[in-house]
Amino acid sequence: MNRIDLEGRRAIITGGARGIGFAAAERILSSGGEAILWDVDAAAIDEALAALGGKASGRVVELTDGDAVAAAADEAATAGAIDILVNNAGITGGNGTTWELDPAVWRRTIEVNLVAPFLTSRAIVPHMLEAGYGRIVNVASIAGKEGNPNASHYSASKAGLIGLTKSLGKELAGAGILVNCITPAAARTAIFDQMSQEHIDYMLSKIPMARFVEPAEVAAMIAWLASEDCSFSTGAVFDISGGRAVY
Repeated sequence: MNRIDLEGRRAIITGGARGIGFAAAERILSSGGEAILWDVDAAAIDEALAALGGKASGRVVELTDGDAVAAAADEAATAGAIDILVNNAGITGGNGTTWELDPAVWRRTIEVNLVAPFLTSRAIVPHMLEAGYGRIVNVASIAGKEGNPNASHYSASKAGLIGLTKSLGKELAGAGILVNCITPAAARTAIFDQMSQEHIDYMLSKIPMARFVEPAEVAAMIAWLASEDCSFSTGAVFDISGGRAVY
């Protein structure tokens, strides 16, 4: 594994207690950075921190609550600069045709996958502006580029996250803060528990490399986008879909 230089950089990772978020924390720590895990599950945070050998810190945050997010951001900022924000937390909301989905489930998926990254960015960007430096990495999905059937809520939320990335990246382009997103194919994490087997099979069938992406592979891309080596890309969408989307 190559070591990307994140020495001394502090990163907040949403949904950091499991899956891609946890893998990102591992990679950032191995690159010399500091990882702060925000997650809604206290038990999962404790388990993750133990697995990371006490090298990270964590806080329970309901990411759809603007006041809670602002308080957590202010708390983190009192301990030092917030150099990196990884907006990773997300849910699938299950599967179903658009006309069969419960509106409450549809709205909750949008809230977690799109409104929450807006709230975290809104709370953290002012701190980055004060420091004159920052890297924001949004974890979208290939579904946001292509639209998966029986997942209109998830696809729409991730398409919205791509749009948020583009707008925020342009707004901050001259401020030393770069904003990019990635569009992974599915990774076999706990999020699969929210999907039907039929949908899992569908996603695999669309990947030319005939396998799911590994969380560590996604984490490697996140680490580069979070580093100073990423210096002239902002508002961009980086594909990591095993050849599913070549545009």
